[in-house]
Amino acid sequence: MRKTFLLIIVLAANAAAQSGRRITAPPPPPLPPPTQTEAEVSEQPASETESAPAGRLAPTVGLSSLPESVLKRKLQSLDKGSFRLSDFGGKVLVVNLWATWCGPCRSEAPEYEQVRKEYAGREIEFIALTVEDPRTASDRVKQFVRDFNFGFRLGWADRETALALMEGRNAIPQTLVIAPDGRILNHWRGYARGHSSERLREAIERALAGS
Repeated sequence: MRKTFLLIIVLAANAAAQSGRRITAPPPPPLPPPTQTEAEVSEQPASETESAPAGRLAPTVGLSSLPESVLKRKLQSLDKGSFRLSDFGGKVLVVNLWATWCGPCRSEAPEYEQVRKEYAGREIEFIALTVEDPRTASDRVKQFVRDFNFGFRLGWADRETALALMEGRNAIPQTLVIAPDGRILNHWRGYARGHSSERLREAIERALAGS
């Protein structure tokens, strides 16, 4: 009886093989979701972005000067007004590119806000430009500003401005320290706890000394 049962199993397997059916391995398990320490710009500019590393600071090579078209481009303020980077002639500019959904950005904001307070009254303008879409993220951004007491000048980075400031490294957060004449003195991407704020202080001091 047992031999008959085994013969039936063998015959069934042969029939399946001859019919062209193959036994396939189960699909591999799905990849784990990205951690909160990586921030990819998924809204604006949406299609040309990469992840920004957290826990380390990556320098951007090829520092240059901002084009006149970027300095004079009108940026929409969070409060419905507008401004241009060129409005702050004679000042050192600190420009931070960020988004409310970006984990490293949320960690970085309180540290940068502390630095801003330390330099209150100096010839420095602190500007934070979110890469989110004002048509869908206005309430979320305003709530973030209230929750974090974020005292930077807040604005929306349109696609052209964001791409120009990022210089091809389309990840957030990014920070630029710009001289009064438009020269980019320092530009880095990513966030490292404690180190980002210290690096910002050092860059500001060098910029003030040079100007």
